[in-house]
Amino acid sequence: MSAEIIDGKAFAAQLRERIAAHVADFVAEAGRKPGLAVILVGDDPASQVYVGSKGKATIAAGMESFQHVLPSSTSQADLIALVEQLNNDDAVDGILVQLPLPDGLDEAATVAAIDPAKDVDGLTDANVARLANNEDGLVPCTPLGCMMLLHDRIGDLTGLDAVVVGRSQLVGRPMAQLLVNANCTVTVAHSRTRNLPDIVRNADIVVAAVGRAEMVKGDWLKRDTVVIDVGINRMPPTEEGKKGKLVGDVAFAEAEHVKAITPVPGGVGPMTIAVLLRNTLVAARARAGLARVDGL
Repeated sequence: MSAEIIDGKAFAAQLRERIAAHVADFVAEAGRKPGLAVILVGDDPASQVYVGSKGKATIAAGMESFQHVLPSSTSQADLIALVEQLNNDDAVDGILVQLPLPDGLDEAATVAAIDPAKDVDGLTDANVARLANNEDGLVPCTPLGCMMLLHDRIGDLTGLDAVVVGRSQLVGRPMAQLLVNANCTVTVAHSRTRNLPDIVRNADIVVAAVGRAEMVKGDWLKRDTVVIDVGINRMPPTEEGKKGKLVGDVAFAEAEHVKAITPVPGGVGPMTIAVLLRNTLVAARARAGLARVDGL
Protein backbone atom coordinates (compact mmCIF):
# COMPACT_ATOMS: atom_id res chain seq x y z
CA MET A 1 0.00 0.00 0.00
CA SER A 2 1.50 3.32 -1.06
CA ALA A 3 -0.52 5.42 1.40
CA GLU A 4 1.11 6.18 4.73
CA ILE A 5 -0.70 4.40 7.55
CA ILE A 6 -1.38 6.79 10.43
CA ASP A 7 -0.69 4.72 13.55
CA GLY A 8 -3.18 6.02 16.09
CA LYS A 9 -2.35 3.22 18.50
CA ALA A 10 1.31 4.27 18.71
CA PHE A 11 0.45 7.97 18.93
CA ALA A 12 -2.06 7.28 21.71
CA ALA A 13 0.51 5.24 23.65
CA GLN A 14 2.97 8.14 23.50
CA LEU A 15 0.26 10.59 24.54
CA ARG A 16 -0.67 8.43 27.52
CA GLU A 17 2.98 8.31 28.59
CA ARG A 18 3.18 12.11 28.50
CA ILE A 19 -0.08 12.40 30.42
CA ALA A 20 1.17 10.02 33.11
CA ALA A 21 4.29 12.18 33.57
CA HIS A 22 2.16 15.32 33.89
CA VAL A 23 -0.19 13.54 36.30
CA ALA A 24 2.80 12.86 38.56
CA ASP A 25 3.62 16.58 38.43
CA PHE A 26 0.01 17.42 39.30
CA VAL A 27 0.07 15.10 42.31
CA ALA A 28 3.24 16.84 43.53
CA GLU A 29 1.69 20.28 43.07
CA ALA A 30 -1.89 19.63 44.19
CA GLY A 31 -1.35 16.90 46.76
CA ARG A 32 -3.94 14.59 45.21
CA LYS A 33 -4.60 12.55 42.09
CA PRO A 34 -6.91 13.70 39.29
CA GLY A 35 -10.19 11.79 39.46
CA LEU A 36 -12.42 10.51 36.65
CA ALA A 37 -15.94 9.26 37.37
CA VAL A 38 -17.75 7.16 34.77
CA ILE A 39 -21.45 6.37 35.00
CA LEU A 40 -22.77 3.27 33.21
CA VAL A 41 -26.51 2.64 33.22
CA GLY A 42 -27.66 -0.82 32.12
CA ASP A 43 -25.84 -3.95 31.03
CA ASP A 44 -24.89 -3.34 27.41
CA PRO A 45 -21.87 -5.63 26.82
CA ALA A 46 -20.00 -3.24 24.52
CA SER A 47 -20.43 -0.37 26.97
CA GLN A 48 -19.25 -2.57 29.84
CA VAL A 49 -16.06 -3.43 27.96
CA TYR A 50 -15.47 0.21 27.04
CA VAL A 51 -16.03 1.44 30.60
CA GLY A 52 -13.68 -1.24 31.90
CA SER A 53 -11.00 -0.10 29.44
CA LYS A 54 -11.43 3.50 30.57
CA GLY A 55 -11.03 2.49 34.20
CA LYS A 56 -7.82 0.55 33.54
CA ALA A 57 -6.34 3.39 31.48
CA THR A 58 -7.22 5.92 34.16
CA ILE A 59 -5.46 3.93 36.88
CA ALA A 60 -2.46 3.25 34.60
CA ALA A 61 -2.05 7.02 34.14
CA GLY A 62 -1.87 7.53 37.90
CA MET A 63 -5.40 8.89 38.28
CA GLU A 64 -8.29 7.88 40.52
CA SER A 65 -11.05 5.92 38.80
CA PHE A 66 -14.61 6.06 40.14
CA GLN A 67 -17.04 3.75 38.36
CA HIS A 68 -20.77 3.87 39.03
CA VAL A 69 -22.72 1.01 37.47
CA LEU A 70 -26.48 1.46 37.72
CA PRO A 71 -29.31 -0.89 36.71
CA SER A 72 -31.32 -0.15 33.56
CA SER A 73 -34.31 0.48 35.83
CA THR A 74 -32.63 3.59 37.28
CA SER A 75 -34.93 6.60 37.24
CA GLN A 76 -34.05 9.94 35.65
CA ALA A 77 -34.21 11.58 39.08
CA ASP A 78 -31.76 9.09 40.60
CA LEU A 79 -29.37 9.50 37.65
CA ILE A 80 -29.41 13.29 37.94
CA ALA A 81 -28.92 12.99 41.71
CA LEU A 82 -25.74 10.94 41.13
CA VAL A 83 -24.44 13.49 38.62
CA GLU A 84 -25.04 16.30 41.10
CA GLN A 85 -23.30 14.30 43.84
CA LEU A 86 -20.25 13.95 41.58
CA ASN A 87 -20.41 17.65 40.68
CA ASN A 88 -19.96 18.41 44.39
CA ASP A 89 -17.24 15.80 45.01
CA ASP A 90 -13.83 17.52 45.19
CA ALA A 91 -12.08 14.23 44.42
CA VAL A 92 -13.78 14.10 41.00
CA ASP A 93 -12.39 16.27 38.19
CA GLY A 94 -14.10 14.61 35.25
CA ILE A 95 -17.58 13.13 34.82
CA LEU A 96 -18.49 10.94 31.86
CA VAL A 97 -21.91 9.38 31.34
CA GLN A 98 -21.59 6.41 29.00
CA LEU A 99 -23.95 6.84 26.05
CA PRO A 100 -26.37 5.68 24.82
CA LEU A 101 -28.58 5.51 27.90
CA PRO A 102 -31.37 2.92 28.17
CA ASP A 103 -34.79 3.82 26.81
CA GLY A 104 -36.74 6.11 29.09
CA LEU A 105 -33.76 8.17 30.22
CA ASP A 106 -33.16 11.67 28.86
CA GLU A 107 -29.60 11.97 27.53
CA ALA A 108 -29.80 15.72 26.93
CA ALA A 109 -31.04 16.44 30.45
CA THR A 110 -28.40 14.16 31.94
CA VAL A 111 -25.56 15.82 30.04
CA ALA A 112 -26.93 19.27 30.93
CA ALA A 113 -26.71 18.38 34.62
CA ILE A 114 -22.92 17.89 34.44
CA ASP A 115 -20.76 20.74 35.75
CA PRO A 116 -19.10 22.17 32.57
CA ALA A 117 -15.78 22.28 34.45
CA LYS A 118 -16.01 18.48 34.80
CA ASP A 119 -17.54 17.74 31.38
CA VAL A 120 -14.69 15.68 29.94
CA ASP A 121 -16.87 14.62 26.98
CA GLY A 122 -17.27 18.28 25.97
CA LEU A 123 -21.02 17.96 25.43
CA THR A 124 -22.53 20.59 27.73
CA ASP A 125 -23.86 23.78 26.16
CA ALA A 126 -21.11 25.80 27.83
CA ASN A 127 -18.32 23.74 26.28
CA VAL A 128 -20.04 23.61 22.89
CA ALA A 129 -20.23 27.42 22.96
CA ARG A 130 -16.57 27.73 23.94
CA LEU A 131 -15.57 25.54 21.01
CA ALA A 132 -17.74 27.61 18.64
CA ASN A 133 -16.09 30.78 19.94
CA ASN A 134 -12.59 29.25 19.72
CA GLU A 135 -12.15 29.65 23.48
CA ASP A 136 -10.52 27.31 25.98
CA GLY A 137 -12.87 24.55 27.07
CA LEU A 138 -13.24 20.80 27.17
CA VAL A 139 -13.55 19.33 23.66
CA PRO A 140 -15.15 15.99 22.67
CA CYS A 141 -12.47 13.32 22.83
CA THR A 142 -12.71 11.67 19.41
CA PRO A 143 -12.62 14.90 17.34
CA LEU A 144 -9.73 16.27 19.39
CA GLY A 145 -7.87 12.99 18.88
CA CYS A 146 -8.45 13.31 15.12
CA MET A 147 -7.02 16.84 15.19
CA MET A 148 -3.92 15.63 17.01
CA LEU A 149 -3.33 13.01 14.30
CA LEU A 150 -3.86 15.61 11.54
CA HIS A 151 -1.47 18.12 13.10
CA ASP A 152 1.11 15.37 13.60
CA ARG A 153 0.86 14.28 9.96
CA ILE A 154 0.37 17.65 8.22
CA GLY A 155 1.43 20.36 10.64
CA ASP A 156 -0.28 23.69 9.90
CA LEU A 157 -3.75 23.08 8.41
CA THR A 158 -4.30 26.70 7.31
CA GLY A 159 -6.05 27.02 3.96
CA LEU A 160 -6.73 23.32 3.42
CA ASP A 161 -10.10 22.11 2.16
CA ALA A 162 -11.67 19.66 4.62
CA VAL A 163 -14.80 17.54 4.28
CA VAL A 164 -16.42 16.00 7.34
CA VAL A 165 -18.82 13.21 6.40
CA GLY A 166 -21.16 13.01 9.39
CA ARG A 167 -22.98 15.58 11.53
CA SER A 168 -23.37 13.98 14.96
CA GLN A 169 -23.10 16.06 18.13
CA LEU A 170 -20.35 13.76 19.41
CA VAL A 171 -18.05 13.73 16.36
CA GLY A 172 -19.15 15.43 13.13
CA ARG A 173 -20.17 18.86 14.37
CA PRO A 174 -17.29 19.43 16.83
CA MET A 175 -14.85 18.02 14.25
CA ALA A 176 -16.00 20.62 11.76
CA GLN A 177 -15.65 23.39 14.32
CA LEU A 178 -12.12 22.32 15.25
CA LEU A 179 -11.14 22.38 11.57
CA VAL A 180 -12.66 25.85 11.16
CA ASN A 181 -10.70 27.00 14.20
CA ALA A 182 -7.56 25.61 12.52
CA ASN A 183 -8.23 27.87 9.49
CA CYS A 184 -9.50 25.15 7.16
CA THR A 185 -12.30 25.66 4.65
CA VAL A 186 -14.84 23.12 5.86
CA THR A 187 -17.77 21.33 4.27
CA VAL A 188 -20.04 19.22 6.46
CA ALA A 189 -21.60 16.42 4.42
CA HIS A 190 -23.73 13.43 5.35
CA SER A 191 -25.61 10.45 3.96
CA ARG A 192 -28.22 12.70 2.29
CA THR A 193 -25.78 15.11 0.68
CA ARG A 194 -26.23 15.43 -3.08
CA ASN A 195 -23.17 14.74 -5.24
CA LEU A 196 -21.31 13.46 -2.19
CA PRO A 197 -18.51 11.75 -4.19
CA ASP A 198 -17.75 14.99 -6.05
CA ILE A 199 -17.65 16.98 -2.81
CA VAL A 200 -15.26 14.50 -1.20
CA ARG A 201 -12.99 14.48 -4.27
CA ASN A 202 -12.15 18.16 -3.71
CA ALA A 203 -10.91 17.63 -0.15
CA ASP A 204 -7.35 17.80 1.13
CA ILE A 205 -8.64 16.29 4.41
CA VAL A 206 -11.52 13.82 4.70
CA VAL A 207 -12.92 12.86 8.09
CA ALA A 208 -15.40 10.00 7.72
CA ALA A 209 -17.76 9.73 10.71
CA VAL A 210 -21.07 8.68 9.22
CA GLY A 211 -21.39 5.19 10.74
CA ARG A 212 -21.82 3.25 7.48
CA ALA A 213 -19.40 0.48 6.61
CA GLU A 214 -17.07 1.38 3.73
CA MET A 215 -19.42 4.10 2.47
CA VAL A 216 -16.59 6.32 1.22
CA LYS A 217 -15.14 4.61 -1.86
CA GLY A 218 -11.59 4.81 -3.10
CA ASP A 219 -12.50 6.69 -6.27
CA TRP A 220 -14.01 9.47 -4.12
CA LEU A 221 -10.53 10.33 -2.83
CA LYS A 222 -7.78 12.23 -4.62
CA ARG A 223 -4.14 11.25 -4.35
CA ASP A 224 -2.90 13.89 -1.92
CA THR A 225 -5.77 13.51 0.57
CA VAL A 226 -5.25 12.71 4.25
CA VAL A 227 -8.08 10.46 5.45
CA ILE A 228 -9.21 10.11 9.06
CA ASP A 229 -11.65 7.21 9.39
CA VAL A 230 -13.68 7.44 12.60
CA GLY A 231 -16.10 4.63 11.75
CA ILE A 232 -16.11 1.27 13.53
CA ASN A 233 -18.50 -1.18 11.88
CA ARG A 234 -18.81 -4.94 12.37
CA MET A 235 -19.23 -6.83 9.10
CA PRO A 236 -21.28 -10.06 8.88
CA PRO A 237 -19.27 -13.19 9.76
CA THR A 238 -17.74 -15.10 6.87
CA GLU A 239 -17.64 -18.36 8.83
CA GLU A 240 -20.14 -19.78 11.28
CA GLY A 241 -19.24 -19.09 14.91
CA LYS A 242 -16.81 -16.29 14.08
CA LYS A 243 -17.29 -12.55 14.38
CA GLY A 244 -17.21 -10.43 11.27
CA LYS A 245 -14.21 -8.16 10.82
CA LEU A 246 -14.18 -4.54 11.91
CA VAL A 247 -14.11 -1.98 9.12
CA GLY A 248 -14.32 1.77 8.94
CA ASP A 249 -16.51 4.17 6.99
CA VAL A 250 -13.87 4.23 4.21
CA ALA A 251 -13.21 1.34 1.83
CA PHE A 252 -9.65 0.99 3.09
CA ALA A 253 -8.40 -1.44 0.41
CA GLU A 254 -9.51 1.00 -2.31
CA ALA A 255 -7.66 3.95 -0.74
CA GLU A 256 -4.07 2.87 -1.27
CA HIS A 257 -3.41 5.90 -3.49
CA VAL A 258 -4.12 8.60 -0.86
CA LYS A 259 -1.37 10.43 0.99
CA ALA A 260 -2.19 9.01 4.43
CA ILE A 261 -5.03 7.14 6.14
CA THR A 262 -5.96 5.81 9.56
CA PRO A 263 -6.68 2.07 9.74
CA VAL A 264 -9.63 0.43 11.49
CA PRO A 265 -8.93 -0.82 14.06
CA GLY A 266 -5.78 0.89 15.36
CA GLY A 267 -6.40 4.40 14.07
CA VAL A 268 -8.76 6.82 15.76
CA GLY A 269 -10.13 4.36 18.36
CA PRO A 270 -7.11 4.33 20.70
CA MET A 271 -7.01 8.13 20.62
CA THR A 272 -10.43 8.50 22.25
CA ILE A 273 -9.42 7.07 25.64
CA ALA A 274 -6.04 8.84 25.54
CA VAL A 275 -7.76 12.19 24.99
CA LEU A 276 -10.26 11.39 27.75
CA LEU A 277 -7.28 11.14 30.12
CA ARG A 278 -5.92 14.38 28.68
CA ASN A 279 -9.25 16.13 29.29
CA THR A 280 -9.37 14.85 32.85
CA LEU A 281 -5.90 16.25 33.54
CA VAL A 282 -6.83 19.59 31.92
CA ALA A 283 -9.97 19.76 34.09
CA ALA A 284 -8.02 18.85 37.23
CA ARG A 285 -5.41 21.55 36.64
CA ALA A 286 -8.08 24.17 35.95
CA ARG A 287 -10.00 23.24 39.11
CA ALA A 288 -6.77 23.44 41.12
CA GLY A 289 -5.93 26.89 39.71
CA LEU A 290 -2.91 25.57 37.81
CA ALA A 291 -1.87 26.59 34.30
CA ARG A 292 -2.48 24.32 31.34
CA VAL A 293 0.39 22.10 30.27
CA ASP A 294 1.94 23.06 26.93
CA GLY A 295 1.52 20.46 24.21
CA LEU A 296 -1.59 18.76 25.64
